Amino acid sequence: MAAGDAALIKKINRSLIINEIVKHEAISRANLSKVTKLTRATISAQVADLIEEQLVVEKEIEYNLVGRKPTMLSLNAEAGYALGIDLERNQLTFVVTDLLGSPVSVDVMRCDCTNYADTLRLLIAQISSYQQQYNGRRYGLIGIVISVHGLVSSDEMIHFIPRLDWHQAPLKQDLQAALGVEVHIDNNANLSAYAERVFVHHPTKNLISVSLYSGIGMGMIVNDQYFSGHDGFAGEIGHMIVVPAGKPCECGNQGCWEKYASETIVFEALSKLYPDQKLDYTFILQQVEQGDQRLADVMEQYIYYLTIGLNNVINIYNPDVVVLDSGLLRIYPDALNKIKAGLRSRISHYHGLYISELGRTSCTLGACAKSIQQFLDIPALSLPYHAALSLPAAAPEYTLSSSME
Repeated sequence: MAAGDAALIKKINRSLIINEIVKHEAISRANLSKVTKLTRATISAQVADLIEEQLVVEKEIEYNLVGRKPTMLSLNAEAGYALGIDLERNQLTFVVTDLLGSPVSVDVMRCDCTNYADTLRLLIAQISSYQQQYNGRRYGLIGIVISVHGLVSSDEMIHFIPRLDWHQAPLKQDLQAALGVEVHIDNNANLSAYAERVFVHHPTKNLISVSLYSGIGMGMIVNDQYFSGHDGFAGEIGHMIVVPAGKPCECGNQGCWEKYASETIVFEALSKLYPDQKLDYTFILQQVEQGDQRLADVMEQYIYYLTIGLNNVINIYNPDVVVLDSGLLRIYPDALNKIKAGLRSRISHYHGLYISELGRTSCTLGACAKSIQQFLDIPALSLPYHAALSLPAAAPEYTLSSSME
């Protein structure tokens, strides 16, 4: 066997072993041999290397029977840390997780500037502080992934961020030049879809996640891989026309889906009904509990247009799992059943329709998960669901003001 072939086989076996250790959280050498179908000698040699590299640790479990206590293998979650960043207008969110995706640090920074150079300086300063903080760990920061709410090309160039008015912004290149480390840029909807797959919907290989906040974006996992289109711009489903000659959209068309079924549109409608109120989820929940019919009418209209677009999405993509990411849907009574009732087409096929429990933090969790998968070099990643749940609740997502588009 050629040396190159032997090295490739060793790399494949290593990836297979790490993948099973992560999936099982704790597994013995004997069971690892069974599930991977690798010989015990191969398992022993590979595990010895992983322990020496401090990537895997051994733990004895409680054992009440006669004989030797079983020794279990687990990923050393504290060997390295992933940094996920959500770049929004007026706010930067930084989440650091360990190698099992459990958040260890969450920082939200108000950023009232939209200027590219100023934002770049803020990012460089904050990322540098994380590098210093985790420098003492075995692998330090194992990856940095930034979520942006706009078009990102396949070479990770920011093509356009509408709410920041950034065009052709070389954020990846500028950060790498300043920090001396690899940085990745991705669309927020893609990362949210990935988080749903990694933390919640482990078995599926085909998932669509629809984000319904300031606009509408869609992330797609097809055969356990991103589907991003020729240039990386796939998923701009918010600009699917659902009302011919309807409301004008910033994209240049009329009647786009996000002009009828995004949360921005709901809050704009509510601002006319409640002009003197601070509009946020807390207020809406209070009105729901009080049986406010005006609010109910707005929400029913929102769900009506949501189902129109969703019907199209399901018929086009025939997904296994569909996840809707919306704070409004999470608090509105019986929202999921109302949506399902509106999907009347007998040719629509999907196996599961869910409202996301990860919420606005899903894109940063997805960013961290993407770093972890790249670092571990495994084909598919499944992380414990409680890791996502340990993230603190996000700040109020909407306060209607002059800065809101």
